[in-house]
Amino acid sequence: MEREFVRTRNNEVRDKRVDERIAKIRSEEKAYHEACYERHGLFETGSWLHKPVKTVMDELSCLDPVRPLYVLDLGCGVGRNSIPIAQKLRDQDVTVDCVDVLESALNKLRSYSEQFGVAGCINTYPSDIGDYVITEGKYDFIVAVSALEHLESMPKLKQVLDKMHQGTKPGGINCIVMNTDIQEIDLDSGEELAPQIELILTLDEAEMLLSNVFADWSIRPRKVQPLTFHIERQGKPVLLKSNCITFVAQRITC
Repeated sequence: MEREFVRTRNNEVRDKRVDERIAKIRSEEKAYHEACYERHGLFETGSWLHKPVKTVMDELSCLDPVRPLYVLDLGCGVGRNSIPIAQKLRDQDVTVDCVDVLESALNKLRSYSEQFGVAGCINTYPSDIGDYVITEGKYDFIVAVSALEHLESMPKLKQVLDKMHQGTKPGGINCIVMNTDIQEIDLDSGEELAPQIELILTLDEAEMLLSNVFADWSIRPRKVQPLTFHIERQGKPVLLKSNCITFVAQRITC
């Protein structure tokens, strides 16, 4: 089949079939996340929303005790990590900038931030994380939990990692949790499906890329955990499997 190309508003030339694939995946992911956010409340037992990521919370104690603190949560969802961060750091005059492509998720985050008493610490920005402008040298802590694999391409991933690198203050920390080696299996038929995730890296590819981008930082010992989730795709039960890497690096203070 002959490839068809289109030109974007930014004058980029793109493969039309790739754009259609990304649009289909993002439609599936939007439906999945919105259903999850409606079915389960924040910090409710029985879903992955029930508590923040332990490593994210543990790393907060490694930040310099300065005021004010600036935190960026890329792919924040309804506030699973950003609200506990704000609660823990509010005495240090923290501002948490929360970025997500789903306006419905940000609406819930704003409501939850009122409920948990941290509305004054939270800013919300509706944006694809690939398009969000990260101000150079602004942040003490940048979090990206299960977000970077939703970027549209490897070049875009490298671009976002570079922006995260440049957007961090000396002594600041980046905490990245990323699913790799992703598989989706139809639980009724046992058939392996095409994963509805934009960017599928092997564990080795992800480790090499992250280590290269943050080579001049202090890198914590890496953690890898096999994960399985029961999800739905178009009303059908699906098993999602991945090797989840937790990568933490701290910018060296000169």
